[in-house]
Parts: sequence; C-alpha cells; structure tokens
Amino acid sequence: MHVCRECGTTSPRWSGRCSGCGEWNTLDEERAGRTPRLPTSTTTSLRDVASTTATMRSTGVGELDRVLGGGFIPGSTTLLFGEPGVGKSTLALMSLRTLAESATPVLLIAAEESVAQVAQRARRLGDVPGGLDVAASTNVDAAEHLLRELRPALCVVDSVSAMSDDAVGSVAGSVSQVRHVAERLCSVAKETGVALMLVGHVTKDGELAGPRALEHLVDTVIRIEGDRHGSLRLIRALKHRFGPTGEVGLLEMVPDGLREMPDATVLRGPELDVPGVVFTVTNDGSRSFLIEMQALVATGSGSPRRVAHQVSSQRLALLLAVLESRCDIDTSDLDVFAATAGGLPANEPGVDVALALAVASAVLNFAVPRTLAAMGEVGLAGELRAVTGLTRRVREAQRLGATLCVVPSDGELDTVSGVEVVRCHTLAEAIDAAQGVGRGLL
Repeated sequence: MHVCRECGTTSPRWSGRCSGCGEWNTLDEERAGRTPRLPTSTTTSLRDVASTTATMRSTGVGELDRVLGGGFIPGSTTLLFGEPGVGKSTLALMSLRTLAESATPVLLIAAEESVAQVAQRARRLGDVPGGLDVAASTNVDAAEHLLRELRPALCVVDSVSAMSDDAVGSVAGSVSQVRHVAERLCSVAKETGVALMLVGHVTKDGELAGPRALEHLVDTVIRIEGDRHGSLRLIRALKHRFGPTGEVGLLEMVPDGLREMPDATVLRGPELDVPGVVFTVTNDGSRSFLIEMQALVATGSGSPRRVAHQVSSQRLALLLAVLESRCDIDTSDLDVFAATAGGLPANEPGVDVALALAVASAVLNFAVPRTLAAMGEVGLAGELRAVTGLTRRVREAQRLGATLCVVPSDGELDTVSGVEVVRCHTLAEAIDAAQGVGRGLL
C-alpha cells in the first residue's frame, strides 16, 4: 500500500495527489503485513487504582525545567523540534552533560553524526564528563538493545527522522519509518523507565516533519524558536501530559553553546530619547517581558510600504486604519516600519496601545519618555480594551524602571507603589497623555 507522508492516508495504488490532504507527490510505498489477532484485555475500575505521584528529575537546564514544569518523568517521551541550526542538538547535549556531571547515567544515540563529530561539539560546551555515553547508529534494533541493556536516566535520539526499522519497506524519514521507529522507542522507554528525548525536523513551512500521529504518540512536544541571524532562543511546550502548556524558556546562543536567561532585561538597548519608541509588557506563560516597541515612518515613492518584524502585520494594518479614522493621524502616503528591539516577539493584542503610540510618536515627532509603559488592546472603534494580567504587567514595568503606565480605563488593576497610572478610554486619549508627558505638559 501507499501512505501519505503528510496526513497518513493510505491508498492501494500510487497517485500523484493524496486524496486525504490534497498534497502532491507525498505517497510513499509501504509493505502491508498480515492483520494480527486482537489480544484479549481486561478492565479495571478507575476508582480502585491507587493514586501515585510521578517523580520528576531535573534536565540539568533551568529554562528547560521551567517549560517542563520541573523536569522529565521516567518512562516519558519528549519530542524536541525546531528550524535547522536553531540549537536543538546543543540544548539536548547541554542536558546530557549536566546530568553526567552529577553521576547520572545518560546516553546519546547519534543518527546524523559520527562519534568524533559529537565529541567535537561537546568540547565546545566545556569539559566532557566521564559518564556521557554516545552511540552512532541509525538502526532502531540497536537503539532498543542499548536502552534495555544500559537503562540510562535520559536517552536522546538525534534525530528520529534518521532512524530506520529494517522490517519496514521504505526509506528513512518516510511517514511509515518515523511512525514505526517512534512507536518502538516509546514502548521501550515505558517498559524500562528511561526518559526519552527525540529530536525532530521541520518542513519548509516550519511545521513538525513526519506523520501527525507522532505528536499524539509522545508525551511532550517542545518547540525551540529563534531567528538564525539573532542570538535569542525561546523554548515552548506545545503539548505536555504532565503539566500545563504555554510556559516559555529563554536562552541565548553564544560561542560556547546556549546560555540561560532567567531575566530578559539584558535585551534592553541604549537609552535614546527619539520619537517612535514606546515600552510595553507582555505576559507569556508565568513570565512577563519588557518589550521595546519601535516604529519609523518615512516618505517613500510609489505605493507605501508596511514592514513588520516580530510584530503582527495584520495588527499593524488594523492600528494604522484606527489611527487614521479615529485619531486623525494619516499614514496613507508614508512608509511605516515596526519592530521590537532585542528579538522578543510581540504578537498578542496587549501590545496594541504601545505599537499605536510608537507610530503616532513617529508621525507627530515627539519622544515618549522611557519611564512610560503602555499596555492594552485597541478596538476598531478606537476604544482601549482590558487585557489579562494587567497588575502583573504594571509590576514588571515598575521593577524595570517605569514610573508612569497608560492602561485601559476598564482594566482590573491593583495598586502598585511607585507607579502613576493613567487610565484612558480611547486611543486618542492615550496619544494625548503620551504627548503631554513627552513635552512636559503632564
């Protein structure tokens, strides 16, 4: 039979287009085996099952522990994926090194590199501890044998797309190979109590490569994000069976590996009082980040350009329309550039007010003081709408030096000492307040 590598749809014969997802040239040939007999099974009353608490073990990387809710669970399988060169293998090797230094048995199965290449990369991170074992193999039978024999506390397979099963009649990396390899490794991990980390690849669209069933098969799915031209790396849990998702970890790529960043204040640039710069605070998981929103307008020739970097281009277009219709600030003949400084993305609606103030500041040519922070969502009627976690945002802004915060009038906000709060109903009021502060009128 033939299996689609994108959606897993099967077909008795090959065709150019998959009938399930409509993609072209995605059917791979796979040998169909005999249908096994259905095994007998018994049921258990859920009420009679004794309650147990899973024991977590630290990964050795604090930011990774934050995302996992404390560490990994013995017998669990974690899938780590991201763009090429973003630092997947480096992050996994950092965890293995730290655990090996504490005499914890660990294992790295390198399916894409030789042992010499892995050793060279490990030495860039520092001294290599003695308990870090590595095996260069692409065969899942060999990997299964090592897991049963060595029983390490953590085993990293880099990568699952390069592993293959000789019993499956397709090439390595195909949907059937990735599915069978992952099923076997996850089963062995549960039997032996080994915490397993699988490193995965991405497609040209940035999505996880392989069958969709791979994400359902594993216990945790972690994505590492970052611009290959920048140093900032973000770790996010997209799925986590043992804790909440949405937490974010922060790392910085340095010459000797990845460095943890428990506080993102190091991303702040030089202090310049120029138009078009406004600070805001975003909430991501349990953390709050101070974001420097920047905007620049310029007279261009031809059709005006709208360039957004690390901010939503749709939100920028919406805010430009609101500024023109509700605040009499016309940018129809101007090129508008918007970005965040430091590399942190700002795509949530809570940064609308800061982005709109940055554009208005650039058009009206007034500088907003760096001690002012703005937060809130902007509606199509020009009204300011409340955002979640407003008190936490204001406290983080105050901790990082803000003395004045522009917030929506209907937002629930506790008293924060050392910060003057300006409540505004509309975006026009927020622009007037920022303009007054910038020119010393307030």
